[in-house]
Amino acid sequence: MSVQQQAGGGTEALEVWIDQDLCTGDGICAQYAPEVFELDTDGLAYVKGADDELLQEKGATTPVPLPLVTDVIDSAKECPGECIHVRRVSDSVEVYGPDAG
Repeated sequence: MSVQQQAGGGTEALEVWIDQDLCTGDGICAQYAPEVFELDTDGLAYVKGADDELLQEKGATTPVPLPLVTDVIDSAKECPGECIHVRRVSDSVEVYGPDAG
């Protein structure tokens, strides 16, 4: 699936990942975008793959579906653990999250 965000008249593909070392397990991300995030039995949040399977590898990324861009960005902004990273696919620059410039 093509993932895009309107930016300056163009479109950019975005992906998201969670740093479980910083995750506080509050579940805000899963409330905002349950199609993208889910809490596992360990109490930490993970991104989900296209088949709804939790991606538990360290640094695993998943595309941000266009209809959920706002929800995913809000998740990154509201996350108390500041562990959600949203970046452009084209150059891996973080656009939302703790490392965004």
